[in-house]
Amino acid sequence: MRDIRAELAEILDEAEWDWLAPHARRDLVILVALGLDLVEVGTAIATDDTLQIQRWIDEALIQKPSPAQLSIWNQNQSKRFQALIVQPYVLVQETA
Repeated sequence: MRDIRAELAEILDEAEWDWLAPHARRDLVILVALGLDLVEVGTAIATDDTLQIQRWIDEALIQKPSPAQLSIWNQNQSKRFQALIVQPYVLVQETA
């Protein structure tokens, strides 16, 4: 059995907004709150842990970026994020 968490940890990387913007235009970017482990969220999505995912959504810990956030990021194309691809989504977390 493959270790999804380890696989996702290996592909976690930084990305600039200009690399992520095309995914946002296709409504595939999910913003993850700073307090969450991006790999943990990716693992929950990859393993279809709907209870945990719904809990995070209900607590507004994972969500689609707001139009205001997108506007700010589009004005700063070099803004950096931690990013993790979990098909079809791109999970992003603002860097501190």
